[in-house]
Amino acid sequence: MEWYWALMILLGSILALMAIGMPVALSFLAANLIGAWIFMGGERGISVLLSNGLGSLTSFALVPIPLFLLMGEIFFHTGLGARMFNAIDQLLGRLPGRLSYVTVIGGTGFSTLSGSSMGSTALLGSLMVPEMTKRGYKKHMSIGPILGTGGLAIIIPPSALAVLLATLARIDVGALLIAGIIPGLILSVLYVATIWLQCRLDPDAAPAYDVEPISLGEKLALLFRDVIPMLSVMVIIVFMMVGGIVTPSEAAAFGALGVIVLAILFRCLTWDSIKKSIVGAMRVTLMAYLIVFGSATFSQLLAFSGASSGLIRWATGYDLEPVIMLMVMFGVLLLLGMFMEQISMMLLTVPIFFPLAISLGFDPIWFGLVMLLALEISFTTPPFGLLLFVMKGVAPPDTTMREIYLSAFPFMGCSLLLVGLLVLFPKIALWLPSL
Repeated sequence: MEWYWALMILLGSILALMAIGMPVALSFLAANLIGAWIFMGGERGISVLLSNGLGSLTSFALVPIPLFLLMGEIFFHTGLGARMFNAIDQLLGRLPGRLSYVTVIGGTGFSTLSGSSMGSTALLGSLMVPEMTKRGYKKHMSIGPILGTGGLAIIIPPSALAVLLATLARIDVGALLIAGIIPGLILSVLYVATIWLQCRLDPDAAPAYDVEPISLGEKLALLFRDVIPMLSVMVIIVFMMVGGIVTPSEAAAFGALGVIVLAILFRCLTWDSIKKSIVGAMRVTLMAYLIVFGSATFSQLLAFSGASSGLIRWATGYDLEPVIMLMVMFGVLLLLGMFMEQISMMLLTVPIFFPLAISLGFDPIWFGLVMLLALEISFTTPPFGLLLFVMKGVAPPDTTMREIYLSAFPFMGCSLLLVGLLVLFPKIALWLPSL
């Protein structure tokens, strides 16, 4: 069988099952069983495929996923995240657009730990947009920063999504996490500059209002009590990974332990919060493990049927510049993001895109970071980006989709600018991992 027929059978089965409403992970499992029966010799092929798929779940690289998710769940359910939000809000005082800055700073911290862009967008939208609307903020100043925080959260470690991508692509988890530090800092500067520029061009976009002044001593107390302890957990585990002191799995364990210790010290760790945190982390972990299983078996079928090697030969046979092929892959991700969730997109594209990227001479760590940014940008791509509709659901009733689109564009532009910088200067991503 020609490679393109094999590819059409595998992808067509998945898309058809998803179209009739079957969950993504189960669609992949069902399509993989069909593919194993056709390409690997019936029952014996299915047995081999399942055995290999189960072996992929024993990888030590998967350990950080439930631990990072547990960090985020405890951070949220114990109220530690709310303490940090409130403290940052008070520390910024009368700074023009301060609630927009609070959204970027606090939202990045939360969504980095939570690992769910849709969840953090829903939370921030319901928490921050009503407050900013009450203060007279224009829509683009309240909605835009919330849609933008996902781009930061997905690449600044610790990121459960980055761990999952590295596991699916079979690249170094620690290197991908570390590679996101400098680009993440650059993106945060671009976001802050965007908010500052919007306030300068239109001072009425974020009108000033009276804020009860607090003394320097009170500010220091807020900083050292409610901000530094929360941020220190993330900073410490990042430096431990960069310094080679711990592996990503050990760093995730230290991070989860650190958040638990903080919750005990602040006397906000209850049995109810523990129960909710464990259930939330287990729910997402189970989905992630099903996806790893589906991706591992899907990759094997692509290789066994000759679809992946045939696709690579076809794509490289046109003698196009590697940058052009990168733009094509980037465009496919933007298109898929209008209809699919990030993890589903990774499951569908990683087995195809990474071998192609390596054959084109791209560094796999660098390409992984570019792909993470593409996944996040695609979530806010008009007209059907999923985060746009999540925001519509939690925004004030009079908010139009046009206002949401216009709010997203400046922050999408920041992420696209960062991708351009990574293409021109790959060392931005690769310098820290090379150390």
